[in-house]
Amino acid sequence: MQRISSAITKMLPLALTAFAFSNAAIAQNQLTAIKVAQPPKLEALASDAAWAKAAPLTVKLSSGANFKDGATTVTLKAVYTTDTLYMLVQYDDPTQSVRRSPYVKQPDGSWKKLVDPDDKGGDNNKYYEDKFAILWNINNSIKNFDSMGCFALCHAGEAGKAFGNKYTASEGEIGDIWHMKSIRTGYIGQADDQYVDHTRYDKDKAPEAGRKSDPKTAGGYDDIKLVNGKPEFMSKDGKAANKGGTYYLRAEDKVPFDDSKFVAGDEVASILVSRFTGDRGDIDAAIGYKDGTWTAALTRKLVTGSKYDVQFSDLGAQYAFGFAAFDNAQVRHAYHNAPVKLSFAK
Repeated sequence: MQRISSAITKMLPLALTAFAFSNAAIAQNQLTAIKVAQPPKLEALASDAAWAKAAPLTVKLSSGANFKDGATTVTLKAVYTTDTLYMLVQYDDPTQSVRRSPYVKQPDGSWKKLVDPDDKGGDNNKYYEDKFAILWNINNSIKNFDSMGCFALCHAGEAGKAFGNKYTASEGEIGDIWHMKSIRTGYIGQADDQYVDHTRYDKDKAPEAGRKSDPKTAGGYDDIKLVNGKPEFMSKDGKAANKGGTYYLRAEDKVPFDDSKFVAGDEVASILVSRFTGDRGDIDAAIGYKDGTWTAALTRKLVTGSKYDVQFSDLGAQYAFGFAAFDNAQVRHAYHNAPVKLSFAK
C-alpha cells in the first residue's frame, strides 16, 4: 500500500511498471457475497457450512516483512443476510507472532520491555503481533482508489516515518479501516474499526497522519506501565505469558502485580485489553492460527449510520477495498497492486 513516488523505488523492490494496473487485472479481483438464510457462527471459522456457498477469491500479496520471500496469498469469502455482512479471511504465515513487546524479568530481578533494536519509530518488526487490515473506499470519495487501491493513500519517503504515512489527497476523501490486531483485539472477539482522512503528518499534532480511530464509548487497549520498576498489573491466574499465560491481559482479569510469582526469564503482558463499545466496536470477529495459516471470520451490519464507516446500503453497487497482511510487523505489510471489489449476489 505505498504511493507511487520516486522514493518508493528505493524502499521496495518493485519496478514502476508494477503500478500499471490493467483493466483485466482489476476485473479479476471480484469478490461476491452470497445471501444465506443461516449466518455462519464466527467461532466455527472456516468449518461453518455457510461458507461453502461462497466462491473464494485468492489475492497474492508481496513485499511484507517476515513473510517467506515477503509474500503470501489471501483467500477471501463473503456471505450476507438481510442486515449483516460476513467475511472469511485465510492466509499463510510461517509463524504465529504473539510476543508484542512483553516485559521480561531479568537475572537481577528487574523488569525490562523487549524492544526492536532497529526500530527508528513506529517500525517494530521483531516483538510485535500478526495483523491484517481491510481498507474500504467510503462513498467512492478517494480519488484513484478504483485503479490504484491503497496506493492512493500511502506516501513513502516522507520525513518522520521510516515506512511513510497514510492519508488521502483532499478533505472529504475518507476510507474505512477494519484492522484485525491479533493480540490487542482479535482474541477478545473484535477488529478495530478505524478510518483514514486527509490529515498530514505532524510530529506533535498528528503523529499517525490520516490514520484515526472511530469514536468509542468505552473499552480498548492500553499499555501496562512500570510502577516502581515492576509492571502495574498481572493476570489473576499468576501465569507467565511464556508459561501458559497470554501476551495480553484482559481488563476483567487484572490484579495488582505480585513479583514473587515470577522468576528470571518469565514474560508478562505489557498490554491491557477490553472490548470496544460504541462506533469503534462495530466489527465482531473470531481468529485462529493452525498449521501455518491464519483464519479469521468478521461480521458487521450492512448499514451502521456512522460517517466513519462504509455503508453497504445499495446491494446493486460494488464496494472497493484493499487488503494488507502484517507478519510480526507494525507497518511493513504485504500488499497487492490493485483493489478488490465486493458485490452482492441477488
